[in-house]
Order: sequence, then C-alpha cells, then structure tokens
Amino acid sequence: MVTTTYQVQGMTCGHCVSSVSAEVGAIPGVRDVQVDLASGQVTVSSADPLDIETVRAAVDEAGYDLVGA
Repeated sequence: MVTTTYQVQGMTCGHCVSSVSAEVGAIPGVRDVQVDLASGQVTVSSADPLDIETVRAAVDEAGYDLVGA
C-alpha cells in the first residue's frame, strides 16, 4: 500500500470534496481518498505508486488544480 498526499487548489465546499474524491477514487488501484478541505490536501492510498499526470487529469476533471507536483 502506498499513501501519497497532494495539494489541490480551488476547493471551497463539501461538493468540491465529493467531486475530487470521486474522480481520484476512480483511478485504477486507488483504495482510499481523504480530502482535508481546510488545507487543500488530498491523501490517496493506492496499491501501487500513481502516475502524477493521471492524478492531475483526475483533479482537473473534477474542476480543480493540482499544485506543487
């Protein structure tokens, strides 16, 4: 199991959390997604390390920006 924390910009409410959780959670191999709205941190547990561009695409699809990666 691999756990990685990403910084996501633009989330402001519970709907944002749900959108990011759903999109990132749909990536093959993802086991769990925890979103901290206050800090903008998204912690992802997966079977194997995830490709950063795959995560970026999922966050983008949800309507937000992956920063610092």
